[in-house]
Amino acid sequence: MRKRTRGAVGALAVVALLATPACADIGLEPAPRAPEGYIAEIRMPSEASSSVQGLINYNYLAPNATVQTWLFEPLMIRDRFTCDAVPWLALSYEWPETDRMIVHLREGVRWSDGEPFTADDVAYTFTAGKEFPAADRNGIWGDYYGAPAEAVTALDELTVEFRFTGPAVPKTDDVLQNTKILPAHIYAEQGDPTAFVDTEGVGTGPFVPKEYNGRRLVMERNENYWDAEDLKIQQISLEGSYDANSAALKLRSGALDLYRGDIPNPPRSIVSADPENAHFFYPPDSTTVLVLNNERPVLSDPAFREGVAYAIDREALSERASYGIMDPASQTMLLLPFQQAEVPEAWKGKEFIPYDPDEANRLLDEAGYQKNADGWRVDANGTPLSFTFSVQAGWMDFIAMADVIVRNLRAVGVKAKMVATDPNAVDGVQRSGNFDMVLNFVGGGCQRARDLGSRLVSSQISHDQELLNNRARFSDPAIDGLIAEWANTTDETQAKKLQDQVVDVFMTQFPYIALQYAPSRLIYRTENATGWPSEENPYPVDQLIRIATQLRAPGDAGGTSGAEGDE
Repeated sequence: MRKRTRGAVGALAVVALLATPACADIGLEPAPRAPEGYIAEIRMPSEASSSVQGLINYNYLAPNATVQTWLFEPLMIRDRFTCDAVPWLALSYEWPETDRMIVHLREGVRWSDGEPFTADDVAYTFTAGKEFPAADRNGIWGDYYGAPAEAVTALDELTVEFRFTGPAVPKTDDVLQNTKILPAHIYAEQGDPTAFVDTEGVGTGPFVPKEYNGRRLVMERNENYWDAEDLKIQQISLEGSYDANSAALKLRSGALDLYRGDIPNPPRSIVSADPENAHFFYPPDSTTVLVLNNERPVLSDPAFREGVAYAIDREALSERASYGIMDPASQTMLLLPFQQAEVPEAWKGKEFIPYDPDEANRLLDEAGYQKNADGWRVDANGTPLSFTFSVQAGWMDFIAMADVIVRNLRAVGVKAKMVATDPNAVDGVQRSGNFDMVLNFVGGGCQRARDLGSRLVSSQISHDQELLNNRARFSDPAIDGLIAEWANTTDETQAKKLQDQVVDVFMTQFPYIALQYAPSRLIYRTENATGWPSEENPYPVDQLIRIATQLRAPGDAGGTSGAEGDE
């Protein structure tokens, strides 16, 4: 993420509506006075659908839950920068065998009603997904990225065993982070947990429900919270669903303390009016990529794809698509600079593909795609190359990127035409394979055999029905075998060697061409709270529940302990 930006026409509509920000906080209820050293209140948008205002259901498995983040917690949180598993309800885990996972829980955790949190709660949460498949949101019992679960058992009060029907290491984060633990003493007697209407909201999380008027949910600090020492927020309030314009108004007026949606050009539309208190942090979350259909003639040629990679002006692309905020992305598909330590030795200093039209022309010439008398490149039969770039209509950042790429390709003699169409139609051509070029993302998560490997393995090529992850339709049996081995190794040294080989594929065969990083967004204000993630204090923004334990009242220099310091 870059602080610099140039004036951008696309943000003018937002800026124009910000001339009278005071009106945005009409009706704002003041928070009760907080004890010294505590934050009185953090205000944020509602997590409930606007269609269910007035209905209370704290069950996060429900289709229209009142709240998603603050009551129920995961076992651990994966730090997307370091890839460490941050202790939360669990302190550690291991895979003694590739089909058996052991999780060790934190001692002394209590539910907000005072009942102890134990391994029985964990076993119930996961086994409920076997009996009621709709509760298995993360596919623990399915044959998807790892073998299905066979049994989840409480070995003692603080130890849980997960057994699978085969190697299942890729399911690690589905167990640790993506599933929130429910209170067995409340939910187990309700039958299907997805159908239970929870009006009490008993959780292990940092806040408990205080009041709800059908529009505004106020949650107060959970005095039983296991990390109460680090929780310095007296209450949070969640209200409203905002588009970019209304969110900008609320942020400018101070009626919101945080927002995670997309507001065009936040340096201009938010920060410029109050640079002392208004801030944003957009670390990379994934890599936006140009996808060339590897099953089609010419596009299947790695030498052609390499030439295309050097033809793209990523700085211009970033200016058009993200107002210059997001950095050009690394061809390694790693999130740099935060995952710099993961770059293979052979590619250090070469992580990024520069904009170099001369090199692009040289590579395309050497690959045999010469220019004809009209200046257009031709295939081996002398037919001019011509490609269709399918883009989702209404996705303005994608349209801006595609426009830059089309111009860049034509500048090196490759005809390309952008066609903007219904997003469902773009999904359809990717399912069928009937496309030349599209834009997509390569995930930046820490289950890299899954996030990177699924983009290359042939079993993830779509065939008319489900839209799978290998959008480039890349296929290499040797790579399939390598990724299968990588997915289920628990040896860190061997996993790194296999990862390096997969990075080599991205760097030398260009199945996907990295463009710019896609952000994980956080816009926030600091007059009520400090300690937010920033360029100076970088940590991931994807888990608000983790951010809550890092925030401090202005003027309070106290550090954190608890979860961040556990081993």
